[in-house]
Amino acid sequence: MSASEQATDNTSPGMAQAVIYLRVSTKEQAEKGGEAEGYSIPAQREACKRKATSLGAVVVEEFVDRGESAKSADRPELQRMLAYVRENEVGLAIVHKVDRLARSRADDVAINLALKAAGTTLVSCSENIDETPSGMLLHGIMSSIAEFYSRNLANEVMKGLVQKAQSGGTPGRAPIGYLNVRKFENGRDIRTVEVDPVRAPLVAWAFEAYANGEWSLRTLLAEATRRGLTTVARGVPLGLTTFNDMLLNPYYVGYVRYMGVLYPGSHPPLVSRQTWDQVQQIMATRTQAHEKERVHHHHLKGSLFCGHCKTRMIVSNAKSRSGKIYPYFVCSGRHEKRNDCMMKAVLIETVEEKVEQHYQTIQLDPKVGRVLHSALSHDLAVYQREAGAEHDRLKKRRRRLIDEREKLLQAHYAGAVPLDLLKSEQDRIASQLDKIDARLQATDDHNGAIQINLQATLALADDCHASYRSATSTVKRQLNQAFFARLYVDEDANITSELAEPFNTLLSPKVKARTQAAIHLGEAALSREQPSELDWQLWEASLNNDTPEEQVLEGVGQARLTRALGLRDEVMVERAGLEPATPSLQSWC
Repeated sequence: MSASEQATDNTSPGMAQAVIYLRVSTKEQAEKGGEAEGYSIPAQREACKRKATSLGAVVVEEFVDRGESAKSADRPELQRMLAYVRENEVGLAIVHKVDRLARSRADDVAINLALKAAGTTLVSCSENIDETPSGMLLHGIMSSIAEFYSRNLANEVMKGLVQKAQSGGTPGRAPIGYLNVRKFENGRDIRTVEVDPVRAPLVAWAFEAYANGEWSLRTLLAEATRRGLTTVARGVPLGLTTFNDMLLNPYYVGYVRYMGVLYPGSHPPLVSRQTWDQVQQIMATRTQAHEKERVHHHHLKGSLFCGHCKTRMIVSNAKSRSGKIYPYFVCSGRHEKRNDCMMKAVLIETVEEKVEQHYQTIQLDPKVGRVLHSALSHDLAVYQREAGAEHDRLKKRRRRLIDEREKLLQAHYAGAVPLDLLKSEQDRIASQLDKIDARLQATDDHNGAIQINLQATLALADDCHASYRSATSTVKRQLNQAFFARLYVDEDANITSELAEPFNTLLSPKVKARTQAAIHLGEAALSREQPSELDWQLWEASLNNDTPEEQVLEGVGQARLTRALGLRDEVMVERAGLEPATPSLQSWC
């Protein structure tokens, strides 16, 4: 018999009607001890019924939220109770404690207003709250205490989870491939993570397979599912988003990510760092190319555009009457009827050949590459000297500011500097230190890395055709994205391109022409037994204006070497004037 049916039998004229509200925060509490309702809910029910009897009221309905937090008022049974008291004449709403109803002052106020609007009085079994001033004060205090407890508990839990992550533990549920394990050792409850013997080999295989670059995300997920990769809780196949997140999760390489911070984990990694890095690179490459997950996978997708309407080219397979499949690149603008482009489909095999040939047209002549390397190395050396000098000046200035701040603080302790002046001076010093730290970071010595990258870039440009021709599909995709912002193809499969940084500068026609002129000049100077080194300042200045090539050749031809140090310079003032052009790194890269 329900509470309402019992109330109908026991109600006598003049008895007030009451409802009771019961709540526990977790499902574990609701099922503790193997009982249907655990221990807490029956205890709350008995206390509420005794309170109703002492007030001469009969319980007509009860509402129980099992496993619902009081941090939010959006609880199904609570909302049902508020609707019930609006529709029925209920005098009392009884709870065991105020915190069963709400752990937020805002929710407590909203719930009480709703009860008052329905003509219902809130009663607590544990706190003496009523409509008197002292009762209302106690209600407010208890509600504030409940909110404080909830927030403080959350803060303590958060601190504990951060500490667990810092020590290499796993906050929360372990990802697929691992199992959360609970052990009892020497009376202690130890929760740790172990490798899942069933799913871990499948996860490791998925990383290795994707690192090869031959699988799309969908096809790899389908194969992993076929091999038996499922979730731990329900044993169902993974969704595409879950699988994508798995491949991005640094947990599998030995790190715990918590609240955006990476901590070295104590769990065993499932994949090597090399495999992990390769997977991240492939995923970033496909994201950069805006390549959608399709069955048709090709290394030119994302880089190839229509030469007429400039929209992306997509893969389409056509089947002949004999059943043979012919793969084509088609204009997405025409295919999706987004414009009036009439670009015809082009065989993929033909486009592949033309793109490979296009690499020959942009390839850098080795002699030109050596000249460019010398010029850029010279500029980097000048930049490095200037940056080094500035770095030293900034470090001295920083030390002076720190000493000034310390003296200012000591003067304040001695009573010589008032608090308001101390604060304003500390703000000034802190602002200057921030600016200096930013400049120090900008002038750090990265010359070695820059030289290595410069050499690698020019070496790649020297031999890009052979590199592309012998590369795998994955490497070809990376080369296309490194060299080209866009590749355009017309209906005759002719290829044109927009070069990406830094190749749009290094391989530009102007740089090539002026470098060839400098090479010619150097050979001529050598034949006249004149210095064979080039005047890079004058040569670089010519790249930054529209000086005719003949004038540049004449000027460079008459200039002598001006880069030597000390008084060994044969010409102390160049023909360009008293203030010759200064080489700068920005003008090159």
